[in-house]
Amino acid sequence: MKKALIVVDFQNDFITGALGFDKATTLRPIIKEKIEKALADGWDLIFTLDTHSEDYLNTVEGRGLPIVHCIKGSWGWELDDSIKDYQSKATKVIEKPTFGSFELAQFVKEKAYEEVELCGLVTSLCVLSNATMVKAALPECKIIVDSRATEDLSDEVKKRSFDVMKSFMMNVLEA
Repeated sequence: MKKALIVVDFQNDFITGALGFDKATTLRPIIKEKIEKALADGWDLIFTLDTHSEDYLNTVEGRGLPIVHCIKGSWGWELDDSIKDYQSKATKVIEKPTFGSFELAQFVKEKAYEEVELCGLVTSLCVLSNATMVKAALPECKIIVDSRATEDLSDEVKKRSFDVMKSFMMNVLEA
């Protein structure tokens, strides 16, 4: 069975940088453990990187979320130090200019994964968007999101995001 772990946007700017928040820091050991287990079990490892350029504030997203973040090549754009060393072991690293990634959907479809787990940041935006992209690309794939391995600014928004994922027939593992 072909399996993949997708680590969504676990980048400095979402943890301690421009858009960082305290709950994001609690994910470090959980995500590192998931990566180590996935690699030990022979799963493919995929990272997504929120990636913007200096003109970010002139984009649709930048006008809606006017906080400069994840500028390609900056410290904020890099993966968190807790998992940075695993980037070289990734099957694929996808730089995405917005929440969901069409490139990710194409890649997982091409690989024909039967099981995909997603973790990372932020539950209601990039995790939900990319889980939905994977579901669209692989409608018969088992999609898993571990509630311990993703965070949001609001517990209520996180819960509603999980409700949406469940309605899309995704498996949300409750803590």
